[in-house]
Formats: sequence, C-alpha cells, structure tokens
Amino acid sequence: MTRLERRLVADRFWRVVATGLAVLAIVLLAWILWTLLYRGATALSFSVFTMPTMPPGRGGGLANAIVGSMVQVAIGLALAAPIGLLAGTWLAELGRGRFADAVRFVNDVLLSAPSILVGLFVYQLMVQPFGGFSGIAGSIALAVLILPVVVRSTEDMLRLVPGSLREAAFALGATRAQVVTSVLWRAARPGIATGILLAVARAAGETAPLLFTSLGNLGWSFDMTQPMASLPVTIYQYAGSPFDEWVALAWAGALMITIGVLLLNVLSRVVLAPRGKASP
Repeated sequence: MTRLERRLVADRFWRVVATGLAVLAIVLLAWILWTLLYRGATALSFSVFTMPTMPPGRGGGLANAIVGSMVQVAIGLALAAPIGLLAGTWLAELGRGRFADAVRFVNDVLLSAPSILVGLFVYQLMVQPFGGFSGIAGSIALAVLILPVVVRSTEDMLRLVPGSLREAAFALGATRAQVVTSVLWRAARPGIATGILLAVARAAGETAPLLFTSLGNLGWSFDMTQPMASLPVTIYQYAGSPFDEWVALAWAGALMITIGVLLLNVLSRVVLAPRGKASP
C-alpha cells in the first residue's frame, strides 16, 4: 500500500469516526429533548401559569416563580447592559496599555468563572452583611453573569466595524462621542443585541447563584429586599421531591426555560442577524 493509499484509508476512517460521533451527539440531544417535551408537555396546564407554588396536595402552579425570574433577570440586565456596553466600547476604542489588558483579563476570568462562585461572592457581599436573602441580591448575581458577555460581544463587534467609517465621520467634523453613538453603535447594533440576548439566555437558566442570593419563595413576593421565587430554583427544589405533582411541575418548568432560551437564541441569530444588501 502506497503512502497516498494509506492517507486515503486514514481519511475515510476518521471521517466515519467523526460522522458517527456527530450522529451519536444528535441522537442523545434528541433523546433529551424528546423526554423533556413529553414529560413537560403532559404536565402543562392553565394553572401552571396562573397559580403560585403551594404545599403538596393542594395543586398550585409556577406563576410566582415565572414572574420572579423575569423580574430578577430584567433588573440584572438593566444593571449590567449599560456598564457592559460602555466598558466594551472603551476597550474597543480607547483601551490600550496595562490597565486595559487587566480589564480584559478580569473579564475573561468572569466569562469562565463557575456560576456557583458568583453566587457565593454575592452572598458574602449582599446577603451575609444585610442578614437575609433578597431579590436584589439575586439580580446582582445575574448581572455579574451578564456583564462579561456584554463586554466581550460589544468589544468584538465594534472592532469589526471598518476603520473607514470612523475616518469618514471624523472627516465630517463629528466628535468622538458622536462617532461612537451615531456611527459605531449603529453599525454594530445587531451583534451587540445578539450578545445581550445570549447573556440573558445564560442568566435565565442559572440555579446556583440564586440559591445563595434570592433563595426562593413559595408565595407571591414583589419586595426586592425579601427572598423571591425563581423558576430555576423551583425546578431544583421540586425535581428532587418525593411528591409526584411537584416533580411534574419541575418538568413543566424545565420545558418552559428550554423553550424560552431557544426562542432567545433564535431571535438573536435570525431576527437580529445583519441583513445582506438587496440586489438591484
């Protein structure tokens, strides 16, 4: 067998191996999604969206957990998105030297940090000193998770904007602030919005940080200084319970989170994707 023939045989072998592993991964993913869809869809009902969590034997739903998650994610996004947008813009346009390198390094560390460590950090910062769990502590924990994703996506998207746009804006007499807000942000808007939505999708499904911060609540609570329910924590608590109705609600909640994250990803990749120029 010649050297070329050996290479062709090795190429076919590794193609078969790679294809088989890809098929295996798809089958496992489909199996997980089918199980989630089957178990979750059978547990969905109108009461799941309208009734709060209740003790075993009294029915109940996940309305307070759904609303609690939406409130905490919204506040976390409101805290993190402006800071991340400004920090990413500074890194892309002015970030030079050791301080900028240090900021990028810290941001990279936050990107890869386990979420449970973020929860523990916010617990030491917000929960223990103030003597109790709270919704605002949960929101801050989610904001810490959202922030590095927004910073990285903003910096990367602004760096992709052609330098000719900057030069043209400066040549017309625009200030740096006008160039950033009217030219660069507008050109990079789809990519920045995609990064923000992906950050929200990441934060919406996190359980560990909320266990250390907002903890959970079996009833309605809109007081941000008190423990607040959230869908991931409720799923975590219900999934391991000995009560069948709670386990069913956990499957329903898992299906809702999965659908929500899927919709955010589809929205970020399809709706906000940069459109190509129409042909004349």
